[in-house]
Amino acid sequence: MLEKLKDIEEKFERIAEQMADPEIAADHEKYTALAREYSELEEIVNKYRELCKVLTQLDEARSLLEESDDEEMRELAKEEYGELETQREALEKELQQLLIPPDPTDTKNTIMEIRAGTGGHEAAIFAGDLFRMYSKYCEKKGWKIEILSANPGEQGGFKEIIFSITGKGVYGRLKFESGVHRVQRVPETESQGRVHTSAASVVVLPEVDDVEVEINPNDLRIDVFRASGHGGQHVNTTDSAVRIVHLPTGLTVSCQDEKSQLKNKAKAMKVLKARLYDMELRKQQESLSSQRRSMIRSGDRSEKIRTYNFPQGRVTDHRINLTLYRLEEIMEGDLDMLIDEIQVAEQAERLKESEPLQANG
Repeated sequence: MLEKLKDIEEKFERIAEQMADPEIAADHEKYTALAREYSELEEIVNKYRELCKVLTQLDEARSLLEESDDEEMRELAKEEYGELETQREALEKELQQLLIPPDPTDTKNTIMEIRAGTGGHEAAIFAGDLFRMYSKYCEKKGWKIEILSANPGEQGGFKEIIFSITGKGVYGRLKFESGVHRVQRVPETESQGRVHTSAASVVVLPEVDDVEVEINPNDLRIDVFRASGHGGQHVNTTDSAVRIVHLPTGLTVSCQDEKSQLKNKAKAMKVLKARLYDMELRKQQESLSSQRRSMIRSGDRSEKIRTYNFPQGRVTDHRINLTLYRLEEIMEGDLDMLIDEIQVAEQAERLKESEPLQANG
């Protein structure tokens, strides 16, 4: 791995030389491309140079330990050696992470779908709680939410809610939320005080543009119908609701939240494109090694990923066997304490595939 880092440093130096060439500097397109590549490699090269310096200092401290007869000098060298070892480990870990190719979808905006599962009215209420939790998290991150489609539950919450999230690095933070979320608590309607278990499923899709997903209009069946709602206040008197069926895959998307048929159609198409793109991503994932498929994000959306236990005030993420007794904070949108741990575990899985760093080169 050190050999690979040396090659990267040499490439970095070649790019710097090219950028200093007046002819290349005069070619805006070429210079911009080189500057982008230089910027991408800069952090890796700086960390590699730091590591080289630490490795040299380690050799010096080791020599002093082995050769010095002065006990006080040996003690100082031993202390320095320990500190340098800690620095070496930290730098190697950082470099391993920097060498993992970034997932191009991580920077995308996201479409999230939350659906009530088993548990009747309580499941719909829990789906509403999850939507509120994610909304709070997005608010903390400065991300913007737009509801694309919502089907409210009869006693609160949602039978289904689909919404887009726009902001910096949204998909990279939220992609591991896909799966079945289970809740254990005493419903308000429960007179005996018994704990009930219900569930909601979450699907997180990377949002895509027209260039990435091409849809043949002949592959679509588009139906319009009259929107329905509770108590009459949401009922439209015109056929503004839209249902789009993608015939080759059978995917169906409905949208009736807007009064305009055109707006509902645009929102439904946005969701359909995201689902089609996600289907392709999952196919690619299936073609990877079994080791990669068994990772944090298996793509199996029927898999139970997390349990929210209200009587015990705990949240357990089953994929990484992490339990936190901080349920209230998490439900208020403090999700980083979970997401950070999941990302660390996923990076560890990816690092297993790369050759380990050898300090001796």
